Amino acid sequence: MQGTAYTYDPETRTGSVLLDDGTPLPFDAAAFDAGGLLLLRPGQRVRIECEEEGGEEGGESPETPGGGPSGRRVTLVTLQTL
Repeated sequence: MQGTAYTYDPETRTGSVLLDDGTPLPFDAAAFDAGGLLLLRPGQRVRIECEEEGGEEGGESPETPGGGPSGRRVTLVTLQTL
């Protein structure tokens, strides 16, 4: 899946991406580290991988970093390459 880097905090290595439909999707440090990046700038095109989280209805959970809409959790963030 592709998106655009929206926010990034280098201290916590967390942030969010905007999917192509405009939906924001947060990511946690584990997802950032899995992509092997050192830095992410807002506006960069990224490739993300997600997995579905089961069990909770409604999707977002403030207690679960990286949890997003529809129960999707970002597991990897890396730069989009052609």
